[in-house]
Amino acid sequence: MRAAQFDALVDAASRDDGVDFEGLRVGRDDDGGFRFETPETETAGLAESELHALADGSPYVTNWYFWERDVKRHGSPRRAFLRRAEAADERGVADRYDALRGGLVTEWGELRIEATLGPDGARRYDVRHVADADRDADALATYDDPLDARELAKLDDDGRYRPLKTAPTLRTGWAFPDLDWHAAVEVVETVYPATVANWYREREGELDVDHWRAAAERQTGIYDVVDELPREAVDYVAEAACVDSQCLKRREWEYDDGDELAADGGAGVFPCREPCSLVVAAARKWTKLEAEEEREYTFTLTPSEKEQLEALIDAVADDEVDEVREADVYEGANRYRTRYLRAKRVDDDGRLCGVPTDPEEPAEPTPE
Repeated sequence: MRAAQFDALVDAASRDDGVDFEGLRVGRDDDGGFRFETPETETAGLAESELHALADGSPYVTNWYFWERDVKRHGSPRRAFLRRAEAADERGVADRYDALRGGLVTEWGELRIEATLGPDGARRYDVRHVADADRDADALATYDDPLDARELAKLDDDGRYRPLKTAPTLRTGWAFPDLDWHAAVEVVETVYPATVANWYREREGELDVDHWRAAAERQTGIYDVVDELPREAVDYVAEAACVDSQCLKRREWEYDDGDELAADGGAGVFPCREPCSLVVAAARKWTKLEAEEEREYTFTLTPSEKEQLEALIDAVADDEVDEVREADVYEGANRYRTRYLRAKRVDDDGRLCGVPTDPEEPAEPTPE
């Protein structure tokens, strides 16, 4: 047992309130001796050397020191998050230490966080992508500086920029294999900014939700038009951008207080308290599109071609185009089948079936 831990225990035990934390009770008797109690032990009248013998190796003592002298920060998001990582509020110390020796795993979006026991009860953390759960650290690019998480979160596995940090596109192939609690939380907060704080606020009943109407009316500059987006179109926005396949947050904002959107809000562990900048930027374009008047167009398509266009829309919307094999011409989003449809139904000016977008534009027959 480290001398600093024992000195802190003696100091705390000598105060009026002593130590009372998760099954550990240590204090002074009236005659000046020490009391030491755990669920398995109850002794009194101890000399300091006897207290040391009982405290040395006790998980109750190292657990107290870790939480009360190392982490501290009562009532903070970080402390609550770390306790969640080892189910500290659901499991007793002995049971938790047994589990920590083998590793306790929790997930946060696409992050896998494994807590284990370090020297003298200090926790150590392994943070990686959930897809790399079973890979040895030697097979991954390893880091120890939490700031490296900024670069890891910038691009997806295909090298594309990730404008939305909570999109389910976090790249794989890396690990932070041996972090202390400070660094572990910093990695999490770097990959998913503000999620720990918002999760904690929601848990405490203090999440300040900013609904669409208020957020839209607050926009200025080029975005001040988004408050003109029709009510039903906001549902389309939520369905397009705020579901599990597109964002790992759980949408808590609605159109307005008491006016819920029909679109599903997702099942993420951390809440979304307001329309994000990506949604607002996209809504600017959708507002302009919704301002257009509808027109009626007449196209000549076979039933299979109609179904193919529907399949293409689904494949693009669900980011499944790359999953369609070149040889599988039975799939509507197959590249060769799509090129065939273009050759048949799209003219040299890019018009479907030769039909102009502007009715004043002359139409040309599409070759059969």
